[in-house]
Amino acid sequence: MSLVLGIDFGGTKIALATATTSGERLRGTRIETRAPEGAEAVLRRALDAANALVAATPGRLVAAGVSTFGVVRGGRVRLAPNVPGWEDLPLPAILRDGLGVSALDVDNDVNAAATAELHWGGLAGTDVGLYVNLGTGTGAALVVGGRVIPGTHGAAGEIGYFLRTPGEPAYASGRAPLEEHTSGSGLAARGSELLGEPVAAAGLFERREEPAVAALLEDAAGEVGMTVANLATFLDPERVVVGGGMAGAFLPALRAAIAGAVPFPPPVEAARFIDDAPLIGAVALAVRTANGRA
Repeated sequence: MSLVLGIDFGGTKIALATATTSGERLRGTRIETRAPEGAEAVLRRALDAANALVAATPGRLVAAGVSTFGVVRGGRVRLAPNVPGWEDLPLPAILRDGLGVSALDVDNDVNAAATAELHWGGLAGTDVGLYVNLGTGTGAALVVGGRVIPGTHGAAGEIGYFLRTPGEPAYASGRAPLEEHTSGSGLAARGSELLGEPVAAAGLFERREEPAVAALLEDAAGEVGMTVANLATFLDPERVVVGGGMAGAFLPALRAAIAGAVPFPPPVEAARFIDDAPLIGAVALAVRTANGRA
């Protein structure tokens, strides 16, 4: 039997799964990353776990798909400052050598999650669609012609870098204005400052009855709603699918913004895959590669 392998490099864990070439999951495993582990140690442990998982799964590995934070361009990872040594890493070449497989596709985590939705979820059968990820980070992926569009530099959908106001500090200043304002990590930072104590994004939603917290969350929801409505007006998608840990909390605001602002408002749906979306996307990348589809 022919096998494919999916690997998802997350901020705090590496998730792996083997599957058939049609996408049926066979085995899986997960390892935690250890701060302040650098790229070399992370890759060594990931390859050890991947090779052990493949060895434990009957069959022959024919392709692998990989989801990673950052942007993959020209065989190297860009825009990935959180893991020391990950920026500029020749990740595809290292993984091909370490796994002993030439058929390998690497994409960023949001594009991978969108690929999962395109294959088996809310974007299946969609010619033009929009995937929005609202979690630790804020990102999007564009589907045109039934495929995820990477952009010239592999950075299409990096909406976390959107400006919120003219002239504010942005990418050139090491900032990501929209992400800092609306993501889970951004809300945690803003909420902690507001309340004078450490609080995670989930804790803010639990305290949304407090007026100050409610105002903070409404402000973030309004920003996200405006952004997605503008994207929907520009792209004119058949569907908008929203994933990530905060998708459910922000869905009402997105639906209201799109209904009020978009000339031809598309339906807005929760993603089928939430917690393990990037891993399922990595499997989808591997399946696509194994079956010879670009």
